[in-house]
Amino acid sequence: MPYWLYLLLIILAIYLIASIVLYYIQDYFLFKPEKLSKDFHFYYENQETEEYNLETRDGAVINGLLFKPKNESKGVVLYIKGNSKSIKGWGKFAVDFTRHDYSVLMVDYRGFGKSTGRRSQKAIKRDLQEIYNLIKEKATEERIIVYGRSLGSGFAAKLASMNNPKMLILDAPYYSLTKVTGRYMPFMPLSIIMKYPLPTYKWLKYVKCPIHIIHGTNDKLIPFKTSVKLSQIQPKITRLYTVIGGGHKNLNNFESYHKMLGEIINSEPKEVNLEGSSINVNHSGKTKNAKV
Repeated sequence: MPYWLYLLLIILAIYLIASIVLYYIQDYFLFKPEKLSKDFHFYYENQETEEYNLETRDGAVINGLLFKPKNESKGVVLYIKGNSKSIKGWGKFAVDFTRHDYSVLMVDYRGFGKSTGRRSQKAIKRDLQEIYNLIKEKATEERIIVYGRSLGSGFAAKLASMNNPKMLILDAPYYSLTKVTGRYMPFMPLSIIMKYPLPTYKWLKYVKCPIHIIHGTNDKLIPFKTSVKLSQIQPKITRLYTVIGGGHKNLNNFESYHKMLGEIINSEPKEVNLEGSSINVNHSGKTKNAKV
């Protein structure tokens, strides 16, 4: 056997083994769960909460917390969180909505917090749809806001594409999880081995409600240009909000973020009357029939 062929076979074998290993260990890279005991007591200062447990058809238990506003609720925000920790920590962000008189429902993915069950993209999508259906039993869809943060943005886009909530808010979203992973592993066959491809861009095509995208310009994990591309999928119903200087995990530390969020959830969509505007006027340096 020629030496070059022998070397090629060794490289291919290493590549195949690496791909198989990556397939089985990717959950450890994508998810950073914090597990809580069944008797753990949630407590948030100045926040009224109610704990829920949903038993799924395959025997898993999805644990969630409902944060209640002090005044009459304007609606419900289904907050789909990122890939780390549990709702014990994520709960501190509920105040950003309850102070505007919105209830907030946060749930833990399978294997996070008190939630149990085997995790998969299909299972998480199914769990979220069951939760959405339960919310619909107590609130009409025009009172439901779907909010997806980082990893949760893909699941939020899918959920909104299958339903008709009042609006969809995406916080630091990705184009697809395959594309994000490809930045760090450009030579791996990710389109084949990814268990969680989460193609946000595909699901956004089928969303019918207003889409609001919030992204920081200094996000090193998911670049800001990702949200620019996502905002171009359905430009007529999408608005992009820029947090100047914002990173991936610190948007809540910017006053502009809170101003944007308040405007988004408290405003009603309005159609713009373009009659008589300059929308069809071409900007040119030369004017027809101009005298020299």
